[in-house]
Amino acid sequence: MKKLIGTIRNSKPIRNLLLFLAVMGPGIITANVDNDAGGIATYSLAGAHFGYTLLWSLIPVTIALIIVQEMCARMAVATGKGLADLIRENYGVKLTFYLMLALFFVNLSNVMAEFAGIAVSLEIFHISKFISVPLSAFFVWWLVVKGTYKSVEKIFLFACLFYVCYVISGFIAHPNWEDVFQQTIKPKIEWNLTYIVMLVGIIGTTIAPWMQFYLQSSIVEKGITIDEYKHLRIDVVGGCIIAPVIAFFIVVACAATLFQAGIRVESAADAAMALEPFAGKHATWLFAFGLFNASIFAASILPLSTAYSICEGMGWDAGVDKRFEEAPQFFWLYAAMIIIGAGVVLMPRFPMLTVMYLSQVGNGLLLPVILILMTLLINKKELMGEFVNTKKLNIITWFTVGVISLTTLIMIIFLIVYH
Repeated sequence: MKKLIGTIRNSKPIRNLLLFLAVMGPGIITANVDNDAGGIATYSLAGAHFGYTLLWSLIPVTIALIIVQEMCARMAVATGKGLADLIRENYGVKLTFYLMLALFFVNLSNVMAEFAGIAVSLEIFHISKFISVPLSAFFVWWLVVKGTYKSVEKIFLFACLFYVCYVISGFIAHPNWEDVFQQTIKPKIEWNLTYIVMLVGIIGTTIAPWMQFYLQSSIVEKGITIDEYKHLRIDVVGGCIIAPVIAFFIVVACAATLFQAGIRVESAADAAMALEPFAGKHATWLFAFGLFNASIFAASILPLSTAYSICEGMGWDAGVDKRFEEAPQFFWLYAAMIIIGAGVVLMPRFPMLTVMYLSQVGNGLLLPVILILMTLLINKKELMGEFVNTKKLNIITWFTVGVISLTTLIMIIFLIVYH
């Protein structure tokens, strides 16, 4: 028996599987958290208002997401430092300070959106936000403050499994799959304000600024080395594929039911409720539970990402495995983001939809700046050594940055002209 176990362990496929399981987590978690409350709201509105016409955007966005996340992972293992740390060391404290300030407010609006998502999702099950939001806020605070990196990562990975709710909802909606795939591969771009803003929202929620900081920081804290990179890359690329697939089914579910019936919902919660006459109450429950899971998942990660980023940028100690005395700024920042995010949502007449939607547009505006800095950093030979970008990858990367920047510029022009 011992000889058999030894043979199995020495098997190359088994060994590779074990090595992958050892590093698995940062890529899959980062990409899946991106389908948060604001993201689900954006995808729901995209499907309900534009049918299948925006599905094509998920293909180039997926490719762009893989390119961006792979660069972050490569920088993490090559330098052993987080992105904010590298920006401060290479471009100075002043630029880093203003960048972190902008990131703080964009991420704070995202955290508010997450707690708003928790509130509206559980209200579908008749649970008041004055119960759901405080309890959820305490849970996400306790999870990180009292946990270790390993325990927190396991819980996050488990939460990723529940995104299958949206895949099931997509099939329950009984879409015309021929029409779905035809419009996915044949773009129909509409040159008007609402379409462009929605397109920027999709870009902003699928490739968000906080993701780059969190992925790099989590890889560094987990201690993944350059020797383990090929297995880490599978984790990163796999996550970058899974997340847009989930987004695809959210759009499909809303397009197949609400758009076809001429119902124009204004939030993810509206979408969940409106699904019932077309796909049954189980579709509503799945959609609502998926929204709750995504919201509480992201309500944990976004404050964590912000705390990582700001502490690295300012040169303070950071890490889930550290004690409060070792990294007080890290834990205070994490707690402050949760308290403010949850507290604002509990205010009367809180504009949940506006915060959810604008948080995604804010991501789209900040993203080009982050991508430019990343691309400059990864091409520094003295920093990356043999792991700098190749010429072909640089062409693709700069093209991606250019397209995202141009899309954002078009949206701003539309806003100025029409408002």
